[in-house]
Amino acid sequence: MTQKLKHTNFYTIMSAFDVVIIGSGPGGYVSAIRCAQLGFKTAIIEKYNTLGGTCLNVGCIPSKALLASSHHYEELQHFADHGIEVSGKVKVNLEKMIARKQAVVDQTSGGVKFLMDKNKVTVFEGLGSFEDATHVKITKADGSSEVIEGKNIIIATGSKPSSLPFIKIDKERIITSTEALKLPEVPKHLIIIGGGVIGIELGQVYLRLGAQVSVIEYLDRIIPGMDGGLSKELTKVLKKQGMKFYTSHKVKEVTRKGKNVTVLADDAKGNTITFDGDYCLVAVGRRPYTDGLAADKAGVKVTERGMVEVNDHLQTNVPNIYAIGDVVRGAMLAHKAEEEGVMVAEILAGQKPHIDYNLIPGVVYTWPEVAAVGKTEEQLKADGVNYKAGSFPFKALGRARAGGDIDGFVKILADAKTDEVLGVHMIGARCADLIAEAVTAMEFRASAEDISRMSHAHPTFAEAVKEAALAATDNRALHV
Repeated sequence: MTQKLKHTNFYTIMSAFDVVIIGSGPGGYVSAIRCAQLGFKTAIIEKYNTLGGTCLNVGCIPSKALLASSHHYEELQHFADHGIEVSGKVKVNLEKMIARKQAVVDQTSGGVKFLMDKNKVTVFEGLGSFEDATHVKITKADGSSEVIEGKNIIIATGSKPSSLPFIKIDKERIITSTEALKLPEVPKHLIIIGGGVIGIELGQVYLRLGAQVSVIEYLDRIIPGMDGGLSKELTKVLKKQGMKFYTSHKVKEVTRKGKNVTVLADDAKGNTITFDGDYCLVAVGRRPYTDGLAADKAGVKVTERGMVEVNDHLQTNVPNIYAIGDVVRGAMLAHKAEEEGVMVAEILAGQKPHIDYNLIPGVVYTWPEVAAVGKTEEQLKADGVNYKAGSFPFKALGRARAGGDIDGFVKILADAKTDEVLGVHMIGARCADLIAEAVTAMEFRASAEDISRMSHAHPTFAEAVKEAALAATDNRALHV
């Protein structure tokens, strides 16, 4: 039961807290937990009726659930190769698949609520908006509102899908990633605008389930933010699976007529190409979400794109207000937001935490998985760094051959003089987990030789990391 603390001429303050966090995504809820662990009286505000933000509700978790389900279906097609004969017709029940996805989401979101209760974090449901630098108004779904006071406030409002100015998202046939997670049917032809992580992952889900999938990308390759070698290999593998790519294509028009969607795009030579499908997924990235925050009332600087400006300590221009996650500069990754949430909590406690943004890994959860940390070859070349590279293919790996997952490689980039590892890039089975070894090594400034001399269990996928390190160390790989 809340206790009235203060009354002003403008509003009644029902509760006061050491820290108020606006947004309950991975950055927000993890920050709330850390704040509570450090002894702060903490509140978190979430405008939706479930906790977890985009990641848990319409992002990371549901997309991985669908990727897992569709992967199981795809594996069935190859059971005969392993001596397993499945009689009868195997079919996809998309409704059940999506229901399972939602059950996973509900369970995970419920887990966040449990953690809030366990750590005695007060949860407010409603839209949080600033009244001033220390007061936040919470507007509930029924129109009622209350104001709470925060000595310190953390903005963790996340991001929303971006679009193009001339595209009208109708959420039925012309959709974003949110709608793609709950389609009523498997598309006949899914046209995807954008060859980044989101488009490629969701494209593989529906490709496995029987859809024709065409990816239109403005740049000259897919997953353009990652190392060029990873892009090339993923393109090759996905083409083999049946996905079609149209890189260096500029979309100029998207129209819908009934159940049909038409996309017009200019290729590299300026020729107009027409794509006809029944669904079009617009996956051109995400934008910081500060709509309704009323940051101006607190004096917080926000860019034209909606991004909150912060310093190296994630502090805004208003000293007691911080911002983390997708709403600030940097990669829009859940684990990056979590690290920032912990960092702010510890700064408020007088500690001196640090984040090395170069060591935040990036992952694409297709199969094969793609993962990377540190500098790409393109970045090292642009910076004029003298480096050496060592690669090891999964097809030369005993564990990969045993399981039939032979696509991909591990590549290690190291300083030519000092041998310090500068970047690790991998594509293959279990790479989403393997990348943690690379992050650990780089955190302790390991050399390629350091990794090469560590014993790796045999047979494992992790041996590819050791072999790549050997390859980067005077070309000493043992199994290729």
